[in-house]
Amino acid sequence: MASAAEQIASNFNFGAIAKADELKKRIWFTLGALLVYRLGTYIPLPGIDPASLARLFQNNSQGIVGLFNMFSGGAVERMAIFALNIMPYISASIIIQLLTSVVPSLEALKKEGESGRKVINQYTRYLTVVLAVAQSWGIAIGLYSSGVSHLSSGFFTLTTVVTLTGGTMFVVWLGEQITARGIGNGSSLIIFTGIVAGLPGGLAKLLELGRIGAVSTPLILFMLVMAVAVIAFVVFMERAQRRLLINYPRRQVGNKVYEGQTSFLPLKLNTSGVIPPIFASSLLLLPATFTSFANPDGTGFLAGMSYYFGHGKPLFMVAYALLIVFFAFFYTAIVFNPKDTADNLKKQNGFIPGIRPGDRTAEYIDKVLTRITVVGAAYLVAICLLPEIVMASFNIQQLAIGGTSLLIVVSVTMDTVAQVHGHLLAHQYEGLVKKAKLRGSSTRRR
Repeated sequence: MASAAEQIASNFNFGAIAKADELKKRIWFTLGALLVYRLGTYIPLPGIDPASLARLFQNNSQGIVGLFNMFSGGAVERMAIFALNIMPYISASIIIQLLTSVVPSLEALKKEGESGRKVINQYTRYLTVVLAVAQSWGIAIGLYSSGVSHLSSGFFTLTTVVTLTGGTMFVVWLGEQITARGIGNGSSLIIFTGIVAGLPGGLAKLLELGRIGAVSTPLILFMLVMAVAVIAFVVFMERAQRRLLINYPRRQVGNKVYEGQTSFLPLKLNTSGVIPPIFASSLLLLPATFTSFANPDGTGFLAGMSYYFGHGKPLFMVAYALLIVFFAFFYTAIVFNPKDTADNLKKQNGFIPGIRPGDRTAEYIDKVLTRITVVGAAYLVAICLLPEIVMASFNIQQLAIGGTSLLIVVSVTMDTVAQVHGHLLAHQYEGLVKKAKLRGSSTRRR
């Protein structure tokens, strides 16, 4: 039996896309929305001195500022109106997900279906505004104290907060429009676009290092081959599942007897996705960012600690690995509840062979989920530490793409291609239904 990847490859062709009018409209809408987003990353904030901003970013590019700049496609470096990107919305979504596991009222809303989901989404937007205002106010204070602006303090703070918050909410709205009227998940595609936009520049810097002799040609070829191998490994691991066999007994409804059915409960190997690397990177880069802003001359205790926790250092790698493992288990426990899954199976009269329905089923699912999460966390650690090991071994300051960004790019690409494949199948089925109706009508006329 062909795998899902082989099925997608066999059905994915440009001729079929050309015949699917609805799919073409969605693709063009997605491309137009992403183009609008990219244009917004080049519109600077009012009152910014570009030369002073360039010097400030160069001194702080190794901290969390550099991480957000990578996700925003250079918008932070240019201090554009979309500098905050969609990160406040992602943070708000994670916070709301945490609260749904703790607050009973939110947990009840989550179980109400579509109506409850709309209310939770509205709460997420309100929290996004709060986080965006707080972050933009901090950015405004930091920029003004660094001498980047030539406006007055109050006016610059007000314009920065309004512009950055408005830009964030516009990006959130744009992402929702892409999800509803385009192809793929809008929020993920926006981050994907920012990362991909920085790839040509990163590759050009690597080739320039090779041209001047700072990096040897065999090393460049080795990194390119390694990148292809890592992408193939990520694709394999992201599609990996542990399927639990579910049996449904024979049942009788009225005078009809329905035979028993067999299904599967798929458990992804990497249930937490890219959240653990993002959170781990943010926490580890925060001390370096605070140190660079508070102590620009690079002396003192904090400066020493930020050095030992810098990229490629042993302490950084150990802390990075531990944080990834922690967030992998923590986020998996939030997004997947074995107890609820076992209750739903029991309501549908489904059971795992050899396991008693109810609490025993929940314990079994939790046991299997814990085991595959160990493998998933080890996979995330390997992917995220490999670039750090390469940079430390060959004395390279920065690679064109890191482990976290690579995971995002590959995951979003796979999800988007899968959605395109789904639309193509739907278009084929619509064609078959139309042909069947035409044949049926012609037969009746005869």
